[in-house]
Amino acid sequence: MKYVFLIFFINLLPQYAGKSLRRDDSYPKTFEDIKNEIAGYTDIAKAIIDLAVHGKAQNRSYERLALFADTIGPRLSGSKNLDAAIKYMFSALQEDGLENVHLEPVKVPHWERGEEFAMMLEPRNHSIAILGLGSSVATPPEGITAEVLVVASFDELHKRAQEAKGKIVVYNEPFINYGETVCYRSQGAVEAAKVGAVASLIRSVASFSIHSPHTGWQNYQPDVPRIPTACISVEDAEMMSRMSFRGTKIVVHLKMGAKTYPDSPSFNTVAEIVGSKYPEQIVLVSGHLDSWDVGQGAMDDGGGAFISWEALSLIKDLGLRPKRTLRLVLWTAEEQGGIGAEQYYQLHKENISNFDIVMESDEGTFKPSGLGFTGSAKARDIVNEIMTLLLPINVTNVYDNADGTDIDYWMRDGVPGASLRDDLSKYFWFHHSQGDTMTVQDPNQMNLCAAVWTVVSYVIADMEEMLPR
Repeated sequence: MKYVFLIFFINLLPQYAGKSLRRDDSYPKTFEDIKNEIAGYTDIAKAIIDLAVHGKAQNRSYERLALFADTIGPRLSGSKNLDAAIKYMFSALQEDGLENVHLEPVKVPHWERGEEFAMMLEPRNHSIAILGLGSSVATPPEGITAEVLVVASFDELHKRAQEAKGKIVVYNEPFINYGETVCYRSQGAVEAAKVGAVASLIRSVASFSIHSPHTGWQNYQPDVPRIPTACISVEDAEMMSRMSFRGTKIVVHLKMGAKTYPDSPSFNTVAEIVGSKYPEQIVLVSGHLDSWDVGQGAMDDGGGAFISWEALSLIKDLGLRPKRTLRLVLWTAEEQGGIGAEQYYQLHKENISNFDIVMESDEGTFKPSGLGFTGSAKARDIVNEIMTLLLPINVTNVYDNADGTDIDYWMRDGVPGASLRDDLSKYFWFHHSQGDTMTVQDPNQMNLCAAVWTVVSYVIADMEEMLPR
């Protein structure tokens, strides 16, 4: 009964909310006009926050994600699990009463790790925890047994190139931050192969470890031999580094059954709330549905995908319909380099002038602090003002630069972009590892993230004018 009254109350909100305050079409809006227009959304923002954080939708995004993750499991590009996840979401979005629910075909990479193990044979027997890196080739059926060369950087590898031939290169690079350190995962095999190595093992790109390898995609180069490559735990990388520093000979046996198959059919999953006045104009909210083949993909990126779905659900529950179309896209094959998003961009870029903002949540759904934003100074001023509506939950910051593999294509072409910023202090503890499960997720934090995502996307979708570019 409370929410019947709330919906009735929203329909009686001041008439100026979300409408142009322009006195005459010949006069452009001043920023003061825009501030007043945004202030008109105060009650709607409070209603969204109340519903998401305290009301009947409390914990809904968490519970939906838990059911999904427990039912489907990890969702690697090209896998039957990803196919099942897409079918699941297609049905769930239809049952939620969203509009224009459909699938857009995509061709995606299909790689499987197969059986894999590594064993240190000298100076003692020790089982090395490994996860093959995406697109890695297999070892020969009998495996590879070779001496190890441990290096801490590409510079050290190049300086010691004469020692590398016929060896397994182990990288024990320090974790600085993900952006700087991930190059060892993506390029480590190529650099090792250039100096004659037979395989490479990369210290996991992680800020903390409990003997847990962290996988991810890696890239070969056409003119460089393809050698098997896997990530190993921080602990094993550091142990071999200490042994090597003492002058101890290290021998490792590596066996990997990885295989790359022809590209597989997949889909980006789409749902909408169609705009009431400018339906051709789009505010896009998104997360990626695929994950790695370990853990449950609950954090990366189940949380981002499900708060994006939640944004549409909350708006629908409140009986709201913004002027522009609010479009949910659940990307496929993000982990392989934004494959689904690139094909979506190619399909829709002819309508780029109608994309108001592209939003992606793909860095966790922990305690939110604000938005990363890419766009013009005028657009940033407007987003800063919109964020003041989130003062009741103390999430008002706007940071430089939105992050999101799937929205980069649009931002490079001048479309404003936004990404959720949250507490990343533990994100890389679990990233791309067996630890990425529902245990990582917190329902209260997801509620706050959903509130932020919904308020921002709704207000931008409902304002009279698109964000300036």
